This record gives sequence, C-alpha cells and structure tokens, in this order.
Amino acid sequence: MEPPTLLAHGIGPPIESYGLPALFHDGVVAAMEKGIFVATSVGNSGPKPRVLHNGTPWVTTIGAATIDRDFAGIVDLGDGSSIIGQSLYAGRPASTGHALPLVFMGSCGNRTLLKNARHKMIVCDAKDLEFATSQVESAKVDVALFISASLYKDLYVQFSFPGAIISPQDSKTILEYINKSSDPRAMLRFRETILGTKPAPMVADYTSRGPSASCPTVLKPDIVAPGSLILASWAQNSSIGFDRSHKLYSPFNIISGTSMACPHAAGIAAMIKGARPDWSSAAIRSALVTTANNLDNTMMLIRDMGYADRPAATPLAIGSGHIEPNRALDPGLVYDASTEDYVRLLCAMKYTSKQIKMITKTYSFDCSHASLDLNYPSFIAFFNPNKTAASDKVVQEFRRTVTNVGDVRL
Repeated sequence: MEPPTLLAHGIGPPIESYGLPALFHDGVVAAMEKGIFVATSVGNSGPKPRVLHNGTPWVTTIGAATIDRDFAGIVDLGDGSSIIGQSLYAGRPASTGHALPLVFMGSCGNRTLLKNARHKMIVCDAKDLEFATSQVESAKVDVALFISASLYKDLYVQFSFPGAIISPQDSKTILEYINKSSDPRAMLRFRETILGTKPAPMVADYTSRGPSASCPTVLKPDIVAPGSLILASWAQNSSIGFDRSHKLYSPFNIISGTSMACPHAAGIAAMIKGARPDWSSAAIRSALVTTANNLDNTMMLIRDMGYADRPAATPLAIGSGHIEPNRALDPGLVYDASTEDYVRLLCAMKYTSKQIKMITKTYSFDCSHASLDLNYPSFIAFFNPNKTAASDKVVQEFRRTVTNVGDVRL
C-alpha cells in the first residue's frame, strides 16, 4: 500500500530539541522516510542574509515572489487623467462617489492640520509609511493618498479607511495637478485588478535569505513561489480587516508572506506525487528545483525587490528560480537521496551518535563514509576572502548521481 503524502508548511519558531541546531527534528525525518513530502517556509525576515528558517536538508524550503497583478486604487483627477495606486480597502462604497478637494499635506505629521482637512482627499509624502497611515487614521480623514517607495508597502495596502499608495514617479502627476489647478479635485475607486504587470515575478523584499545557519553546506532556499498578495479562502469567523472601527468578514482574503508561497509548492508536489507515486520526497524536490524558471515576464533574470541595485536575484534569495508546475512533471533527471545519505551528512557535520539517533531513530548506521557533499540538485561553496593571491587558488569539487526518470534514450 502506497504511503500517504502529507504536505506540511509553516514558519513557526525554529525547533530546538536535545541541544540540536534549528529544525533538525526527528518528526520530519520520519515523514521523509515514509515518502511524505514536506514543504517549509523560509520566514519573513529579509532582505538581510543568513536569517532563513527551516534550512533542514530533507525538506523543501520555499521563498516568496510577487505575482503579475496589482490590486489597485485608481485616482481620477479633475483634469481627466488617472493614476493607478495600490489599495486593498474593502469597505463600502467601492469609490468615493464624487470628486473631493485634493490637498497636499507634506509628511502628514501635524494631526491638527489633518483634522482641519478631514473631509478632503489628502496627499501625504509618506517616507515613514507606518507613521503617516497611523496619523491619518487617528485624525479620521475621509480619504488619503500616500506617496511611498517603501519595500514593505504590501503590509499597509489593507487600509481601514479609503486610501491608496502612490509611487513617487506617479505622484509627480498628482502634485503638478494640485499646483496648477485653482480647485484641484479627485475621486478614488477601489477593488480594481490590474493584470499582466511587469516585471513579474520578483523576489519579495521580506522573504528570508540564506545561507542556512543550521546546514550551510546545502543551498537554501530551494525555490520561490507566489507569496505576495495571494487571494485564497478564509475562515468566515475571522475578520479580514476593518472599515474604520467595524470588523469586516469574507470567505476570501488577500495575504502576503512566505506562508502563502509554501502551500503553492506543497500543492504542486501533491500533483507530482499523484502522477509519479513511486518518487521519493527528494526526487520531487529535485524535479521542482531543476525545472524552476529564473526569467521574469520580460525575459530578464528575476530581480530582487530587496536589492534594487542588483541586476538579478542571487541564489541565496531565489534558490534555483520560480516554481514551474508543468515542467516539474517531466524533469528528465533527478538527484535522489535516502536516509543513509542524510546520515552521512550528519556524520560529516560532527553530530554525535546519540544526536543522530535522536534525529533519525536509526540505531544502526555507519559514519565511515561521512560527507558534506549531499546528493542535492544545487551547489554552494564557501571560500576565505582573505586568500586573494594567485598562489592561493582553491578548488571545491562536487560529486552527484542522477537518476533518469524520463524516456530512456540510447
């Protein structure tokens, strides 16, 4: 009888047991041994390096990427032009209904001035987005626009009042209109979805980066999957947000985070397991990794929102690339691994016999072939930056065994 496939995910706190490094947990090893695929989230502590959760080599570790759509708040100016901002305001009505006086309020730091402009549409230069939105909410302003380039703007688009975030580039049109018009006015519309935005996907700024502190010789994350602004079903006894002080409820919600990316990978792994029931969890992980895409929808290398100055995301942010469900069904070759392979890795990492038994529940194993070079579908090498002379050349060799899972060709 085929063992069941359980798909687990989460970014909970690292498990510290028996004095072992984070997430080297015996329950996950037991799942792997029974053919159960486990997907885990990297966490939401990016973009700095070495903050990745769940770097365990026998699980598949998922980072978050953006999607090719925006949930918009559209500003219709009195001169007939329109600006697309970002907003997840879920209150009613779905627009301001009529044009309101439009006024620029600087940083929106003066609450008294905000209260005097309460029944207008105000524009804030929100260099500190959290502060500006808090000020406007406290002053009970009717409608607000926030000019912001914040990397973390996805965390603030779920407004409890009619509001939208405007990019600094688009804000120039709004500010020029305010300065030129004797009676500047604007209307704001919500619940608009813009499809086909470019470039996409991009690595989300918040997604945690490698290398893994618990097992640095295995490259993590493995891949990225859709994680920003994900629409999914929601428990109807839990609020999705507020309209001013009133709780809102819906069977659906839009959430961002690596906990949104992880279920995408888990679901695709379930699809692969259904089509290839004899594949191990390592084979499924290999299929996901080796078929991932490193290009966005402009056919350029996928970029990293956390490091705008870089031409492309590094493997410590993106792994091998963005998950590709259909390609993963036919990877051609896979890098498989068994419990014995992981034990050899633990031996090479200088785990004691007692610790290895606690992790694997294996009471008979051999450390004579210990190796840090796990049969994994990626490679990572560490070099001493102080050795710069030509005579200090360093070479690291990797050995891999592949298994043909495609059509046999002579």
